[in-house]
Amino acid sequence: MTAPAISVEGVSRRFGEVHAVRDASFEAHAGSVTALIGPNGSGKTTLLLMLATLLAPDAGTIRIAGHDPVTDARAVRQAMGWMPDVLGSWSSMTVRDTLVTTGRLYELSPELSRARAAELIRLVGLEPLADAPTRVLSRGQKQRLSLGRALVHRPSILLLDEPASGLDPAARVDLRVLVRRLAGEGAAVLVSSHVLSELDEMADAAVYVDQGVTASAESIAATRTTMRDWRIRALDRPALMAALDALDRRPTEVDHLGALVPVAGETEAAELLARLVERGVAISAFGPAVGDLEHTFLDLAKGGRS
Repeated sequence: MTAPAISVEGVSRRFGEVHAVRDASFEAHAGSVTALIGPNGSGKTTLLLMLATLLAPDAGTIRIAGHDPVTDARAVRQAMGWMPDVLGSWSSMTVRDTLVTTGRLYELSPELSRARAAELIRLVGLEPLADAPTRVLSRGQKQRLSLGRALVHRPSILLLDEPASGLDPAARVDLRVLVRRLAGEGAAVLVSSHVLSELDEMADAAVYVDQGVTASAESIAATRTTMRDWRIRALDRPALMAALDALDRRPTEVDHLGALVPVAGETEAAELLARLVERGVAISAFGPAVGDLEHTFLDLAKGGRS
């Protein structure tokens, strides 16, 4: 089996009396997008900073492309692209010069740095601002530039911290498509975001962290069989409500979007749908009220983590 692109085992880090990360263990693999999920203060950013060689763990081991971020930071940085939550930029430098300079810092030749900068400006949609100083960029535009900087040296591993923050809806779609494309080309992408609906559409796997501890595989698997609201819409609402009543499936809520019905797992959901169709109900929409990642996150937050 191919070694994981990112491997974290038993990692902890504290700041004085604050234990930011207590016990983090997970893997992320090439060709996939892994979501890093947790509430504010859960330790996600501290964990990312350790992966990015900017903090050393107090205990445990980290391997990025087989390298230790503490003892071989240079090799890790050559393999990894890092997009922080907030971009620190040279305010008087243009977008183009920022990318060219970043390329030179990664030891690309002047010619290759300029060519790569032009390519990335097109890729992240900053052509109209290519020769403007970075101080005039909006929050969303700085996020685009930050992503471009992370991609300058064609890394095989990407760490993205809140990459969609400040982006408009169209730019969020573009980001999602780009991240999936990079993974399809073989990159390992670890992305942290509070927008779980977006992560649902781009992530292949997820790591859940709370109070500095990553959830076990067993506790995550257990959430797949817990009760979960499914939203059901029908062309004839009275017929739907009558069928649900006959099946003794009482909705938790009924609104203009349909009825929310608690269901334990996909097997039970499929059975419910079949029985409604058998009763002649014309179903127009049937699916989970929240995405898989949000459901798991909420369930773990209720105490399901072990």
